[in-house]
Amino acid sequence: MELLTARHGPVEVLTLNRPAQRNALTPGLIAALSAALGEAAASEEVRAVVLTAVGDKAFCAGMDLGAFALDRNDHGARTNLHYDRFATGCYPKPVIAAINGSAVAGGFELLLHCDLAVAARHAMFGLPEVKRGLFPAGGGTLLPSRIPLALALEFGLTGELVDASRLLQLGLLNRVVDSTEVVGAALALAQRVASNAPLGVAATRRAMWRCSREGTEAARRSLQASIDEVFQSDDALEGARAFTEKRPPRWTGK
Repeated sequence: MELLTARHGPVEVLTLNRPAQRNALTPGLIAALSAALGEAAASEEVRAVVLTAVGDKAFCAGMDLGAFALDRNDHGARTNLHYDRFATGCYPKPVIAAINGSAVAGGFELLLHCDLAVAARHAMFGLPEVKRGLFPAGGGTLLPSRIPLALALEFGLTGELVDASRLLQLGLLNRVVDSTEVVGAALALAQRVASNAPLGVAATRRAMWRCSREGTEAARRSLQASIDEVFQSDDALEGARAFTEKRPPRWTGK
């Protein structure tokens, strides 16, 4: 199987499983990832997703160009709704990347689509598409919404790779840990997110992603609908009651 799935309480772990191909993306793997993301989104039990990969050499090397060419010729184009929602910031639940090895090209773009990220110290990152006659069309050109333009241009125009410590300095990683601790650290982060109120988490993610990509005014204009939904919810009342009663809240997502 190209994608492995496992449940850890309220966290779904999705694992890319093509280590011999540096976990490069094929149409089949993207379809499986899209389906798994859809199942996680629809599940009331799942409140966060961890995305990782098998092995310690590569998280994802981007597209498997040969597989894409063969699949396109044999089967035609696929629609991967939930993968597309994830790639465009519209996925409804938090996704935490556990970067076990190098993430380049489309693999780096996978990282950029995630909400939070933990990486192994030895991992390398970059957008080398220009070295191959291509450009980072899968989300890499949105990098200036995350870091200063000059630094984003250095990634995109030189195609050079940087290490995890540099990415941490740039604010694109939340944690850098030893390779044996990557998944555990990502799970711990995901569990902390999953312990909070689902509606509040979702509203916070939407507003912050919109602010990052569209600016503060766009984010501010969209707030009222979230305020109406969240502040009048059962969970808002439960949060207040749990606080005054000095007990853990029991969230329902309603």
